[in-house]
Amino acid sequence: MTSFIPFASDDEVAAIGAGLMDRTLPKPRWTHGAHFAAALWLIAERPDLDPARAMPPMIRAYNEATGVENTDASGYHETITQASLRAARAFLAARPAGEALHATCNALMASPLGNRDWLLSYWSKGLLFSAAARRAWTPPDLQPTPF
Repeated sequence: MTSFIPFASDDEVAAIGAGLMDRTLPKPRWTHGAHFAAALWLIAERPDLDPARAMPPMIRAYNEATGVENTDASGYHETITQASLRAARAFLAARPAGEALHATCNALMASPLGNRDWLLSYWSKGLLFSAAARRAWTPPDLQPTPF
């Protein structure tokens, strides 16, 4: 697991999502937990956006704004983003109706998804970190995902 500090409020989760969108989130706060918080916030709170289409340009723009280049070796990663969005959507759908979003985020981070290496149960390291998987959705090669 990571050294995740639980979210204290829905406002904290919303601030991460909004900070990603407007590129004001301080770079040290763009953590594994923040990636999932932003995904859950987009899914739950922004029905006007299609997260699978909206998040990639948001992350690319955020990376550029914080000095991270989007290349074949760093920055935005399409397969990780799309797999994480699918996992977040499935996790959210399985939670109790009306649960506070920060509680959902905390539960997700306490689950196997909270482990930064969770994708390596489905993708081999070589495939997941390939330039091809960074550029475009690449299906898992070890086993199908449950979502």
